Amino acid sequence: MDLPKEATDRKSRSLAILASESVPYISHLPVIETSAEVQPRAEEEIAYRTLSLLTVALKGEGLEQHLVDGIVRKHGLTSHLTPNESVFIANPNPSERDRIQFAWRYECAWVLLWALRYVEKLDRPDEVCDVARAVGTMAERTTPEFLSDTNQRSIDEILDAADLIYRYHWAVVNARMKGQPPPAKLDGGIVQERHYALNWLIRYMDQDWDDISTDT
Repeated sequence: MDLPKEATDRKSRSLAILASESVPYISHLPVIETSAEVQPRAEEEIAYRTLSLLTVALKGEGLEQHLVDGIVRKHGLTSHLTPNESVFIANPNPSERDRIQFAWRYECAWVLLWALRYVEKLDRPDEVCDVARAVGTMAERTTPEFLSDTNQRSIDEILDAADLIYRYHWAVVNARMKGQPPPAKLDGGIVQERHYALNWLIRYMDQDWDDISTDT
């Protein structure tokens, strides 16, 4: 079966980037969806998901409960939190494991801020995002202001990023299975979180946020 040219061209561009960075890859890793196969998420949905992620990440980092509750009220996030996020937000004494897991959501939020053009570009996944800047996008705005300042990227741009992170993730997982560190100074945690967020953006397997798969 002939594959769509859009998909094969996208894969070729990703492989060229990996080769330029000396990141291992396999040529037979499949292509991902095309723009015709993906229904883009609504800008408002992405915006509220971003605000929710920033809020749970702040709590994961150690922000006091009353301040977290105030952010939830300010931005009207109760109905936008996922079941797992709601449990975490409501728990006054979450486990250290849960705090760490949710603090990693800054990296997911960074991807969504990029998708909304609050962030100019996604640099390679080897350094943590600018947390202060990410939080500032929320802290400096009311909810209507945050929504109105968004300018969603094209589905083609999002698919380009999704294809590349899919292949970065394969390289990270392959190294881990061999007992090796991530190649080319990639950060496995950042790669994982970006893959998670991008798969949500492209509705991979049409899964809800709490259940996103990051297959490689």
